[in-house]
Amino acid sequence: MSGAEREYRVRVTARVAAAASVDIFTLESLRTELAPWEPGSHIDIVTPAGDERQYSLLPSQPGTWSIGVLREPEGRGVSLWLHDSLKVGEELRVRGPRNHFAFTPVAGADYLFLAAGIGITPIVAMIEAAEAVGATWALHYSGRSRGSMALVDELESAYPERIVVHESDAGTRADLATILAATPVSTPIYCCGPAHYLEAIEQLAGARPLHLERFEAKAKHAPVFDEPFEVELELSGETLVVPPGRSILDVVEEAGVFVLSSCREGTCGTCETPVLEGEVDHMDSILTPTEQARNDVMYICVSRAACPRLVLDL
Repeated sequence: MSGAEREYRVRVTARVAAAASVDIFTLESLRTELAPWEPGSHIDIVTPAGDERQYSLLPSQPGTWSIGVLREPEGRGVSLWLHDSLKVGEELRVRGPRNHFAFTPVAGADYLFLAAGIGITPIVAMIEAAEAVGATWALHYSGRSRGSMALVDELESAYPERIVVHESDAGTRADLATILAATPVSTPIYCCGPAHYLEAIEQLAGARPLHLERFEAKAKHAPVFDEPFEVELELSGETLVVPPGRSILDVVEEAGVFVLSSCREGTCGTCETPVLEGEVDHMDSILTPTEQARNDVMYICVSRAACPRLVLDL
């Protein structure tokens, strides 16, 4: 993602309350046609103040994008701005789409979807894609109450035999251990929700084919190589030194090398950078253990070197 990425000027064409504190915003481009996207994709919303946050794309009418936004009083501020300031007819900047939660269903295959709270947003497009190819699937959707769960009525109405709703206030909290025990170990699992929810699933899943979308960064471990290290930039022809306590992204930007970035906490994937040489100490919340072991890309906003020298395709 170190090269150019499309940015759009869009207008809000609709805003609909989908649950308590959750609104769905529909966007259309003012100039160029919006790019196509696949289930699991997200876009960056950029506020007038320059703050950014990522939102998963929901199924929408051709020529538009739709996102579900939870108003988070304790959040990073973008959701508050969207809820409190953005009205139908107003314009904003968006970037993307980008996808690190890809889902390509196979006809006749089985899938398990697990969602909690606003984590339902990327799952909705996956459900439609699974239905379109004739795959078999089930969804367990968790929330505090029905009133807080976006699109719960629409999903139950469309797929009454495939969806189980769990309301913690009503005493029907999801028993994740039981759900997984009843699911064949070969069934791919796609899940999205709060950090504690995803951590519980990871602990229970074992070697199952598990795919996660995180809205919050994982807790970071201590650096494997907590000393200064060199980063050679293959394209730029520079070699930089990254000291402890500073990110590769900060040092590269300080040297005047342009790299796209957004979240700066290893969740969005914008600063994905190819690794040409060296071992990476992965600290992102995106790559699976298998993808980390390949050692071919890293997210330079948080990940570091596990050795004295890296060579990056920058």
